[in-house]
Amino acid sequence: MSEKDKLHSGDLYLPMDDSIMAQQLLCLEKLYDYNATRPLEQEKRQTLLKEMLAEVGEGCYIEPPFHANWGGKHVHFGNYVYANFNLTLVDDTHIYVGDHTMFGPNVTVATAGHPILPALREQGYQYNAPVRIGKNCWIGAGALIMPGVTIGDNTVIGAGSVVTKDIPANVVAVGNPCRAMRPIGEKDLEYYFKDKKIKV
Repeated sequence: MSEKDKLHSGDLYLPMDDSIMAQQLLCLEKLYDYNATRPLEQEKRQTLLKEMLAEVGEGCYIEPPFHANWGGKHVHFGNYVYANFNLTLVDDTHIYVGDHTMFGPNVTVATAGHPILPALREQGYQYNAPVRIGKNCWIGAGALIMPGVTIGDNTVIGAGSVVTKDIPANVVAVGNPCRAMRPIGEKDLEYYFKDKKIKV
């Protein structure tokens, strides 16, 4: 199996392999173009996103600057995904994001890891594990989502959380390490923030 074939296998591989770097650099050229767009060039941004990402649904928007190891090549967005500035997707393998999910500023989603054994890190070895984020999630500002994690539908990840393990659907989860604190429930039908009542 070639180094390139190992990207999505979960096996250890060498990311600086020539066959990998040649393709990766071409993807990063498009990412550079995306980040160089002007605010009024919305149509150009949409065209580039469709070229850059593995899948992108209707109404998706990523606020530049956007950072991605493969320029989004292994990123799968549903419909109406929104990302505020400084989204970092370490997309060495696949990242799946469901419809209507929102990312706050400075969120990082990482699929790549490095072995604990120093001798392997010294040689440059890496492994990748896919990340899955469900529909209608809200990932708060500065959250970090680690390789192999799955987050269920409708879940809110609090700002600054470090998500190292799977989080179920329909919960508010916060902390380092991130844990489910409470279900989304009756109170959320009446209040949208602290003592602020929903009036829409």
